[in-house]
Amino acid sequence: MDAAVIDHLRGWIGKSQTDEDLISERQARLMAATVDYPPERISVGQPLPPLWHWVYFLNGLPPAELGRDGHPARGGFLPPVPLSNRMWAGGRVTFLQPIPIGASVRKVSRILSVEHKQGRSGDLVFVTVLHELFLADGALCLREEHDIVYREPQPLAKPVPVADAANPAGVSRNLTPTSTLLFRYSALTFNGHRIHYDADYCREVEGYPNLVIHGPLNATLLAQLAEAVGGRPIREFSYRGVSPAFLGETISFNAQLDGDVVRLRALLGNGAPSMQAEARLG
Repeated sequence: MDAAVIDHLRGWIGKSQTDEDLISERQARLMAATVDYPPERISVGQPLPPLWHWVYFLNGLPPAELGRDGHPARGGFLPPVPLSNRMWAGGRVTFLQPIPIGASVRKVSRILSVEHKQGRSGDLVFVTVLHELFLADGALCLREEHDIVYREPQPLAKPVPVADAANPAGVSRNLTPTSTLLFRYSALTFNGHRIHYDADYCREVEGYPNLVIHGPLNATLLAQLAEAVGGRPIREFSYRGVSPAFLGETISFNAQLDGDVVRLRALLGNGAPSMQAEARLG
């Protein structure tokens, strides 16, 4: 990629935007129904489960302001990276204090970095966005660094199984995502990215064999498992997408507790990792 293009993209570093939202009980109940979370734990004043802030602060643009992939057209808040495939690569989240359901929350987002790398499959551009959530009294309750990766379509390498995939230690829960689950999560997050609902677009444009399971959905399920296994709220959560998971695959969510740390993996049917994560308990 031309150096002048990278310099232009780096002109977005420091760009910021602010949003406010009500952490509504209704939206939380819809999320609970989507990910099979106990509904009795959802009520005004209760803490929002980890990573559920992703179903709030939704960016709704008219059709004329969307790109061909269904995302907002590039060049607004995010830089206009000239690589067609955009993926949720990973991130690091610090939970400083609970977000009460029913609270009004302010979100401040800022572009932290734009990095160009040359991978085995060609050009890669990583954009890192800082999100900070504040309660009405100004208290910072959550800090998140979100990594987005852009690349051109390439044949997918066959994922490599991990050594202990057949008999993983710790606690494992299996899930075979359905098109209904993908639809509901896309609707809850107002995510128009066509890789989650348009199979022809997946195959013909972005080079995927089937609908792609949302990276943030996998991260949310891993965080949910970490709290269940650890028996305490999460204080820090880091995660990294390793290989896409596709509709029709069974995913094994695995957690290993080691003191205050829960090591987590989402494993594909052949034992290869789709996502790796680590949670530190409060």
